[in-house]
Amino acid sequence: MKCPFCNAQDTKVLDSRLMNDGLAVRRRRKCESCLKRFNTFEKIEISMPQVVKNDGRRENFDRKKILNGIQKSCQKRPISVEQIDRVVENIEKNILEISDKEIHSKKIGELVMSYLQNLDPVAYVRFASVYKNFHDVDEFLQDLKQNNPASTDKVRN
Repeated sequence: MKCPFCNAQDTKVLDSRLMNDGLAVRRRRKCESCLKRFNTFEKIEISMPQVVKNDGRRENFDRKKILNGIQKSCQKRPISVEQIDRVVENIEKNILEISDKEIHSKKIGELVMSYLQNLDPVAYVRFASVYKNFHDVDEFLQDLKQNNPASTDKVRN
């Protein structure tokens, strides 16, 4: 492994730890030349299915798109980075269970909403309001009432 500080090839592993239920390894390394320390991560790479967009285009699955959408929905909410990472990992697992070739973007959006609904009602509302592209408040309230009847009473009062 090359040192990110001095580009020397001679680095030594000081410590290795399993992460994410054994699906990743974190290694603490030390450069023998400049003596600086750094971390490296190894993660199992799984081939994800292609995402079929609403207009029929296909594109590679991008974990960052899901992560960014969830992070925006969870801003200023009492939700840890670990919780968000767990949700994204669970969504990825669900996607792989659904199909190994293709998945429609609508299904991914529904998965994200179902996890956010269980994680935090405000994050769910934020994500759903952008994802479902409501045209007016009544349409938004009707959807909210169908998906979470208890929260509608709070909104109206």
